[in-house]
Amino acid sequence: MMTAFAAIAAYLIATLRLIRHVYRPGETGHAGLFVGGIGTLLHFAVHGDAWRVAGAPDLHFFAALSLVGLGMAALTLLAPFSRRLDALGVVVFPIAATTLLLYALFGRSGVVAMDWRIQLHAFLALLAYAALALAALLAILLWLQEHALRQRRFTGLLRALPPLTQLETLLFRTIGAGFGLLTLALVSGVLFVEDLLAQHLAHKTVLSALAWLVFGGLLLGRWRYGWRGRRAVRLTLLAMCLLGLAFFGSKFVLEILLRRG
Repeated sequence: MMTAFAAIAAYLIATLRLIRHVYRPGETGHAGLFVGGIGTLLHFAVHGDAWRVAGAPDLHFFAALSLVGLGMAALTLLAPFSRRLDALGVVVFPIAATTLLLYALFGRSGVVAMDWRIQLHAFLALLAYAALALAALLAILLWLQEHALRQRRFTGLLRALPPLTQLETLLFRTIGAGFGLLTLALVSGVLFVEDLLAQHLAHKTVLSALAWLVFGGLLLGRWRYGWRGRRAVRLTLLAMCLLGLAFFGSKFVLEILLRRG
């Protein structure tokens, strides 16, 4: 528990440091990213220790939510090395802190032993979700930046983002990476899950496949027709909503409302 609260504190300190960087461009954001990196490592340690104690990974609702927050934070730390995206941490680190807090307060202690193949499928799905959730966040920032450009009203956060074309390029690269992970997750599900269309998996499978089709169609449209702007934003958010309903929607109903699994 102490490790979790230390990680949350590090995330919040990192957020404050990055906010100062956003509104005071003369200051470097490296300190904020460094503290955010500490928070990410501590966040990872929380789940690693829980895995060690239980002898199996905890993938219940709040644990899975926290793992997605962890994945988003880790990807955010990698982004600034290729693009000026320190400002992304202002949004992502509080999300990671919130998911970890929910896990620390409401996470379940019991875990269900799973075959390594099912574990692989689950972790591929979580990685895909983290990458595509980050893509959805980038899509929102892209829309806000495009809107601000039309209105000629840029706030500190939007001013700290890279130019519109670079942000759009990063969005599609993130979608491409997430789409690849989602493809692997779906393929591993077909190969390793005994009954993919079982009662508790049918809607999850259908919604995940629909999200895969939307993301795939978006990438094809970008490559073939140069899709961008509002169309890209809308399709990204639509696909992410489908994926969210597929994974966390089903887990919330089964594990929180019906208390199964």
